[in-house]
Amino acid sequence: MSIERWVFGYGSLMWRPGFAFVERQEATLPGRRRAFCIYSVHHRGTYERPGLVLGLAPGGAVRGAAYRVAEADWDEAYAYLREREQPTETYIEARAAIRLADGRRIETLVFLSDVRHPQWAGALSPERQADLIAGATGLSGRNVDYLRDLVVHLRQQGVRDVAMERLLGLVETRELAAG
Repeated sequence: MSIERWVFGYGSLMWRPGFAFVERQEATLPGRRRAFCIYSVHHRGTYERPGLVLGLAPGGAVRGAAYRVAEADWDEAYAYLREREQPTETYIEARAAIRLADGRRIETLVFLSDVRHPQWAGALSPERQADLIAGATGLSGRNVDYLRDLVVHLRQQGVRDVAMERLLGLVETRELAAG
């Protein structure tokens, strides 16, 4: 009997998983919410000019995507995820119960924000988030592109995240003003 291996994504894993999977479903993780709460010094910023990336902050519920990975592909997918998600160990790997769009409840690998890590930004005002995101660039590109990709992807899934859309407007205003 094979073990089912699932991965939950709430940010760029939703539109760019980067690993082989046999099933993808929209899913909801209770008890956590999507937030720009991690200072990015690798993917979307630098130590000199940090940006912000998403994390799972305590509270609420978050819609994302769950991927079922074949047992034969698990080791490769897991190694890829460790390299992608943990360059500075800002997340805690955990197992969490989620609800799939088809009603099934499953256990999945999820990367939770480590609130004790030095890169934990916590609850920043939208204005402070916009200040950090605007103009920040890291190894994976411009920080604003990450935010824009999130908003576009959520809209494609029929999700209107008013807070993320407002944040994108604040960032775009700052970037236009900067020239």
